[in-house]
Amino acid sequence: MTTAKLELFVPGRLCLFGEHSDWAGQMRKFNSAIIPGQALVACTAEGIHATARVSDMLRLSTVTPDGDIVHFEHPFKALELRRIAAEGGFFSYVAGVASYISTFYEIGGLELDCYSVTLPQKKGLSSSAAICILIARAFNRLYGLNLTVRGEMEAAYHGEQLTPSRCGRLDQVLAYGEGIMHMTFDSDVLDVNPLRVGKPLYFVFADLKAEKDTITILRDLHSAYPFARTEDHYALHNLLGGTNKRIVTDATAAIAEGAPETLGILMKEAQALFDLYASPLSPKELKAEKLHDVLNDDLIQQWAYGGKGVGSQGDGMVQFIAKSESDQKSLEAYLSNVLGLDAFSLMVSKTRDVRKAVIPVAGYGMRMYPATKVIKKEFLPVVDEDGYTKPALLIIIDELLKAGIDEICLIIRPGEEDLYLSLFNSLDEKHQNRLQSNLKSYERKLSAIKNNITFAYQSEMLGFGHAVLQSATFAENSPVMLVLGDHLFRSNRNENCAAQLIDAYEKTGKMTIGMFEIPLEDVSKYGVVKGSFVANHQAKLEILKEKPSVQFASEHLGIEGRQYGVFMYILTPRLYDILRKQYKEGVTQFGEFQLTPALDAIVQGDDGYGVVIDGERFDIGQPDKYKETVAMFGR
Repeated sequence: MTTAKLELFVPGRLCLFGEHSDWAGQMRKFNSAIIPGQALVACTAEGIHATARVSDMLRLSTVTPDGDIVHFEHPFKALELRRIAAEGGFFSYVAGVASYISTFYEIGGLELDCYSVTLPQKKGLSSSAAICILIARAFNRLYGLNLTVRGEMEAAYHGEQLTPSRCGRLDQVLAYGEGIMHMTFDSDVLDVNPLRVGKPLYFVFADLKAEKDTITILRDLHSAYPFARTEDHYALHNLLGGTNKRIVTDATAAIAEGAPETLGILMKEAQALFDLYASPLSPKELKAEKLHDVLNDDLIQQWAYGGKGVGSQGDGMVQFIAKSESDQKSLEAYLSNVLGLDAFSLMVSKTRDVRKAVIPVAGYGMRMYPATKVIKKEFLPVVDEDGYTKPALLIIIDELLKAGIDEICLIIRPGEEDLYLSLFNSLDEKHQNRLQSNLKSYERKLSAIKNNITFAYQSEMLGFGHAVLQSATFAENSPVMLVLGDHLFRSNRNENCAAQLIDAYEKTGKMTIGMFEIPLEDVSKYGVVKGSFVANHQAKLEILKEKPSVQFASEHLGIEGRQYGVFMYILTPRLYDILRKQYKEGVTQFGEFQLTPALDAIVQGDDGYGVVIDGERFDIGQPDKYKETVAMFGR
């Protein structure tokens, strides 16, 4: 349990496709003929900002969208909270989740101050689910419940089920907080998977400022389930089943390809089919005159490829897919300034292609002898910027995860698995209890990182290139980031050094090397390049030379009179092909199979780029450099 005040944020969600298919898909537990539901959901920038702390009561203060402040306070007693949940209203969600969690955990209450709420209520962006996730997350982090994101989703869902709302599982996807998620609902089985986004997508959504009764809509549509009895019922089953599956499948492909025009066409089709087959079951609530007036506005067509209703539909919210970033701004301005609606923009970024990283750590680290007789150099301690004393390897891994890498391969010697896993295995309960609350939180983070780690093995120390070659199966046909296990980096900008390299690679899709300027007298320690700048700090490379002499570097290498060493890499599948060929042919350098000849082969093939990283490099692989790193890195 932590006594510190926690800062929390939970967004709203925008259901792009698949409304109502979540609860419909759940009905398969009663009727196996129902087709599993599918939905595509994105999280918004709008949401709820709050602070949370432990309390002996359940207290909530929140600012409403109108600027008023309302309060809720009640003794933390599960049965009484369940009764409050059943009565309905905004605070029923708070009581429902608190009651559900207290059923399974012996915990106290909490005090939550929702000091900023930018999420419209009852408009289809799931403000109710946001508060449910917020309560579940606050309990989880305050009391160290060790719930995963999925666990928080489950607690929020079951808490909401104690209220009259009884929405489906779709709403709790906002626990993930970013990107577009593909959700599948099959009876009580829920699958959530992030989608690849081929290029930036620009959405605009707006509060129609009209009335909508979600509870009535859900009641009317639920009447067709689990077994259809009329033609209208069969039509709704088909709409939320097979038809919805086709539309979601097509939309998933369009998102991966970066095809907003196709998404607009699908939005129009989805709305037309909903009007045709769902509206007859709730004609009063789903007539949605204002929604259709906005969707059919002639002026909007110049900025948007298409649009549709949001959430349970009705006159709550409208969404559009804009043609471009400038069109997004124009559309938002029109909806706000001319039509008088509360409009918001949502930009979904292109998914980065680089999701894997490799760190070779099989070497003996002889330059750091005799320390490396008892400790791997990658485990040498360094105080990080957050004040924690960490093994250097953990600092490297933290940076990769923050840059969007989600699979990390450590190239180790056979039999070293337990040594590396010991960093991520949980302490026993006795030692965990001795940690300060902030360190307990970091211990849970370490345990989660283990899921991102895999191993490859280098049984013989035959060189850097040979080590990298052992990760070929891990890399498959994907680009991978390669970082050294004995170098740390500190960025001079908000974007860390690994992310800068990934951004540079995304511009060309070619092998890209992260470069730092080095003194001429140090060139014999590193791989050094020759090239010419083509844009900002990005260079087209011509030569890559391993450990050149000072004379050779001064005469033949450099970019605009400066020397640059290479320390980070984005490797393409072709690099692994060259490594295999060179290893088979016995191509060595300095008596070992090096990486640089393979990199240079790509450079000579006119496919290599470099980028000067805006940051600092810290070496832990040499005694004098390690002293500097310990003194300077955490500042």
